[in-house]
Formats: sequence, structure tokens, C-alpha cells
Amino acid sequence: MKTFIKIKQWLLVALHCAALGAALSGGAAYAADVAQAAPAAATASANDLVLNGDAKCTRCHDEADSPELLAIGKTKHGVRADGRTPSCTSCHGESQPHQAQKGKVAPDVVFKKGAYAVSEPAKLNEACLSCHDKDAKRSHWEGSVHQSRDVACSSCHQVHTAQDKVRDKLTQPEVCFACHKEQRTQINKPSRHPIPEGKMSCSDCHNPHGSVGPKLMKRDSVVETCYTCHMEKRGPFVHNHEPVSEDCSNCHNPHGTVVESLLKARPPFLCQQCHTPHGPFIPQLLGQQAVPNTATQSARSTTNLTQGRSCLNCHTQVHGTNNPANTNPTPQFNFR
Repeated sequence: MKTFIKIKQWLLVALHCAALGAALSGGAAYAADVAQAAPAAATASANDLVLNGDAKCTRCHDEADSPELLAIGKTKHGVRADGRTPSCTSCHGESQPHQAQKGKVAPDVVFKKGAYAVSEPAKLNEACLSCHDKDAKRSHWEGSVHQSRDVACSSCHQVHTAQDKVRDKLTQPEVCFACHKEQRTQINKPSRHPIPEGKMSCSDCHNPHGSVGPKLMKRDSVVETCYTCHMEKRGPFVHNHEPVSEDCSNCHNPHGTVVESLLKARPPFLCQQCHTPHGPFIPQLLGQQAVPNTATQSARSTTNLTQGRSCLNCHTQVHGTNNPANTNPTPQFNFR
């Protein structure tokens, strides 16, 4: 009986040792398999992070932490099906120290003022222009007024929101008026373009990304920009009014005035900034340099010409006239 018990114990020990050896050999094989698969897994993981750099950021910045950041998924910059869609690291840089130290160090590129200091405007614009430098509308950004004055793209645009105010006609002016405060006052004057109503916006006339025209005009000149809407003033006319052909803003303030038709001053005072005032003295009306006899015509002064529309009572075609010279001896006076 005792011999039988000892044999049974030896058999149990032998079975246990065999199972332990199999386990150890299997574990070694598993470890070998893991060691062989680790480089491949690391490579695949690295490729995933390169293709989807958002994964580096969403490990910390989730919906509860930064909901306004993840709202980018509802914008054009968050369309996953579009191969041109950037990732977080495309704009903010790889930011390795920021990740390693759990946010104690700023990302490589910081667009918005907050826990970290905002990066230099040139660095911010470089991140945007890495994609947006192929559009003809931004071909003149370098050297433009905004670029030379260190205005960053993020100063006007909001990327992490579906409602970018500067791209909406109704809300665009408030973005522009944050810097252009004089125009904010002018646009609230009685005579103005319908900008507060959202029918027009600043970008209808100006290209904030730069242009070859003056004052960031969309066209090559002020008059060409105005003619895109006011075609009836373009002509061609037989007799042109030189200030009109030169610059509409000689007489008009497009952002708003207190005088009708956006005029800078009320006629005849506006006209008399260039033209010598004349009264109802016939030689003077004919263009002759004659001095009236004050003894007989002292009662006839120029004050009566300030009533009503003044100069415009007669000179109705101020933008130009097609009045032929053979029917009117003074066609240059812009009569009808």
C-alpha cells in the first residue's frame, strides 16, 4: 500500500513538472513571437500617428476637456474623407515636449491666447500658408498691408468652429471693425452701403489677403472696383469728368457720410473745392474771365446757388456726358 502511494506521488510530481515545462516553453515562444512582432507593431502605430496626427492630441484633449477644440470636426478642416484635411499636428507642430510633459510646455505653434503665449505671426501664417498659398486670392499676401503689419490669419479667422465670423457677410464687419474703428463710425451714418443689413461686406470691395490695387482693392484701381456694381458710371462718355476717371473717392466716401449719395460734402461746397464759384453773370457762365460791375450787380451773389441741389440743378451729368459739341457750345460743363 505504501509503495502504491509513493508511486502515485511520483506520478503527480512528474505530471506537474511536465505541465510547468510546457508552460515555460510556450511562454518563451510567446515572448519570441512578441519580440518579432514588436517592430512591426511599432511601425504600424507610427504610421497610424503620421496619417492621423489627431491621435496624439485626443489622448488628452477629449470632449470633456476641450469641447471647443473638437468642434473642428464639424468644419471643412475636419472632413475625414478628404485627403487634404490636416491633422492637429499639421497646424500645431509635432509638439513632442508638450506631449512628454503632459501639457506643461506649450505646443510648437499656439494660435489662441490662453495658458500659453501666442506664437509669432510669421510662424502662425506659415502653418496656414502651407496649404493656402496656392489660391490666386492669396497670391499677393507677401508684402501686403496686413502681412507687413504682422496680422496673423488667426487674428481674423476661427478654425475650430463651423461659424467663422469673417466668412459670413452679416458678421464679417464686426471682425474688421475690431481694428478699423473709423470705418465702424462711418458705416453707421445716414448715407452708406447696406453693410449692417448683410447685403454687402467689406470683402466685396477689399481683398484682405493682398492685391495689386490701392487700399487692398479687389480690382486694380478704386474706379474699377466701384464699376463692378455701378456699371452705369463706367461710360464710355464723349466728355469725361476727370476726377471720376481718376478716383471715385475724390467725391465719395464709400464707408458712409451724412450727405446723400455718399458725398463727402454737400454741393456746391464739394464742387467748389475744385471749381471757382460763379454767379449768374453771363460772361462768367460762358467761361470768360470777367469781373462783374459791383455797382450794378452787387445784389447778385453766389449765395443763391447754395439752395436746393445747387450746381446739380444745371450740371446734371457729373460722371460724364455724351452731349455733342455741335448742339451745345459748352459740352465740357456736363450738361444733359
